Amino acid sequence: MSALSGIDIALWDLKARRLGVPIYELLGGLVREEAQVYCWIGGDRPADIEEAAKARKAQGLSCVKMNATEDVNWLDMPSVLDSSVERLKAVKAIGLNAGLDFHGRLHRPMAKQLAKALEPHRPLFIEEPILVEHPEALKQLANMTSIPIALGERLYHRWDVKKFLEDGLIDILQPDIAHAGGISETKRLANMAEAYDVAIAPHCPLGPIAFAASLQVSLSVPNFVILEMSLGMHYNTEAGDIDLTTYLKDPSVFAIQEGYVVAPTGPGLGIEIDEAMVRKVAAVSEPWQCKEFFGPDGSIREW
Repeated sequence: MSALSGIDIALWDLKARRLGVPIYELLGGLVREEAQVYCWIGGDRPADIEEAAKARKAQGLSCVKMNATEDVNWLDMPSVLDSSVERLKAVKAIGLNAGLDFHGRLHRPMAKQLAKALEPHRPLFIEEPILVEHPEALKQLANMTSIPIALGERLYHRWDVKKFLEDGLIDILQPDIAHAGGISETKRLANMAEAYDVAIAPHCPLGPIAFAASLQVSLSVPNFVILEMSLGMHYNTEAGDIDLTTYLKDPSVFAIQEGYVVAPTGPGLGIEIDEAMVRKVAAVSEPWQCKEFFGPDGSIREW
């Protein structure tokens, strides 16, 4: 699906450039003039996040996302969840709303406890509280919490998504445009979600092409709520100086203004890639390896 997504995005870009219009004009036109975004704070093992949260607020953001926990056992000491609640309270005290990404690290015994503990502090959403291969557990969790449940990055097309919508397991659908069929399928997913009164918040911890494509869809669908932005994300900082805007000839197209990115006016995706920089970085970069976490007994845990 990633290969198909790339081809689909490229074809939309080429068609819109030939016509001299942004892609959103081919998707029905603008339904908003700007898209709200959130950025990440913390890393895979979140710890002190207050300074990072203050920096994001200084950037003009009103919303952030952070990992809810480190790796956690199937059944762990309840006290390992205390820091998750304290982090949320600290970020909200700074004046930011926060989504918490469980990232499938928690299984049902711990996910139920954490959702209940977080509920009084009203997170923006909880993301992938349980992995999508456990819909029965998700249904139980959805019935016991009022916190909006967000997921979708591990669902790859509308037939994956359909059952979750029918069963009422999703409040916020998070399709990833880079591996869910590109612009065409993401637009269809947004339309399908709207029919079930479900919001869409594209998952996009990726580079400028994926973000630009997600932005084009987000500007053209009525049930869009917020878009993930990888600017300054921990994966980027671990790679050195490479960030979301590194490969853009004009980084200002992704400028954050009071928590929003304004609709681009250029043709196609609305961005121009610095191909020389892409080739320069590609020549020295190592392939990214998915991280692995291990428990004290040596067992592999969900990352």
